[in-house]
Amino acid sequence: MQTELDRLLAGISPEKTIVKTFNRANEAINTFHPKSALIENWDEFRCCMEEFMRHVERHSLRFHGSVDISSDYYWSQCVRVLLKVYGSSGEKAAFEMVRTGNDGGLNSVIRSVAMHAAEGYIKMEIQAKVNAYLNSLSNDQQLAASCEYLTKHGHLLPSEMTEASAARIHAEFRKVLEKHSWLLLKLHEVGR
Repeated sequence: MQTELDRLLAGISPEKTIVKTFNRANEAINTFHPKSALIENWDEFRCCMEEFMRHVERHSLRFHGSVDISSDYYWSQCVRVLLKVYGSSGEKAAFEMVRTGNDGGLNSVIRSVAMHAAEGYIKMEIQAKVNAYLNSLSNDQQLAASCEYLTKHGHLLPSEMTEASAARIHAEFRKVLEKHSWLLLKLHEVGR
């Protein structure tokens, strides 16, 4: 019989969260058609990236129909991603890549933005499901769930985390659950 923990882990499995969202981000990349692959004007670059960010969000989050959100919102989301991907002047670095065509140009920038944004969506989805699950449990039930997790999945964790009473797992159970799908994905990749 499946427990609530089993249902949660099935609901946040790599196939249902990580793989599907990255596939939708790839679909967004493949279906985005910029006016030009070489953009030499800052305003054109900004407009292109705003459009692309909107396109990625629609595909990644499965929005249907039109969503009335300002271009400034999408630009700010894009800048946030570009700063994480390319550093403290990320938007300027990305523009130089697009302007010159160096380091993969626009295609490289678009791919980086889409994959990074998708990773953020995945983390938010998993975090929301884990929070909903844990918030529905009392402290005693959370402790029982972390013990169940250790019994069923403790072999996947580093031994230093499970030694003695596995206090680190019990104390950080929310984080353990949030990283579970990523751990399974890495183990699956190692097995290939």
